Amino acid sequence: MNSWIVETKGLKKYYQLGNHTVKALDGVDFRVREKEFVAIIGKSGSGKSTLLHMAGGLDSPTAGEVFVDGRPLAGMPKEELTIFRRRKVGFIFQNYNLVPDLNVYENVVLPIELDGRRIDQQFVEQILCLLKLQEKQDALPGTLSGGQQQRVAIARAVASKPAIILADEPTGNLDTVTSHDVLGLLKMIARQFQQTIVLITHDNDIAQMADRIVRIEDGLIVNSNMAGHSVDSSAMKGSDLHA
Repeated sequence: MNSWIVETKGLKKYYQLGNHTVKALDGVDFRVREKEFVAIIGKSGSGKSTLLHMAGGLDSPTAGEVFVDGRPLAGMPKEELTIFRRRKVGFIFQNYNLVPDLNVYENVVLPIELDGRRIDQQFVEQILCLLKLQEKQDALPGTLSGGQQQRVAIARAVASKPAIILADEPTGNLDTVTSHDVLGLLKMIARQFQQTIVLITHDNDIAQMADRIVRIEDGLIVNSNMAGHSVDSSAMKGSDLHA
């Protein structure tokens, strides 16, 4: 039996823009297995960010269902959803979202402290070492390069031991060499700690670093295939979109 960390069923998100209805998502069925590294790729406005936000409980759908680690997000009270999201979902954003007045170590452990949980010092030290940040623990974000700041954001996401990590264009502000370095470290740390990752990107080269690539266009998944292969959705059975 497959273990799904994220599952969406008939997911729709519609916006009203004047007299026009924008279908950001138009009935998306999407599933991610435990320990899988999935890249969602698509042009700007394709719906990939909307799907990621729905999967992380940052936005609510017009219709359809979202399950994270087996729990339905619909109907969950706001405070309960906030706690659930903090414990189960690690986020990595394009703009890093680090607290400028906190040093590297303090930024990494902040979500754990906010949740009132005990910090696993040995685990945090291991993450910082793997991400080559052990000598930067006392540094403030403003003194770091973009690549270093994004590595801090990765460390923060992993340190909470979430069920899934959602990465929203995490290399969008980085040059090509730094992008590949950061994504390589993200992939390595995912393997090391058996993390499940969903990454959105518009960069095919970045997407190839994932296990599986899901392409989305106009709010619909048009194909889903293992990295390095090209399979068109018209030649696939519906269930293959979730494979």
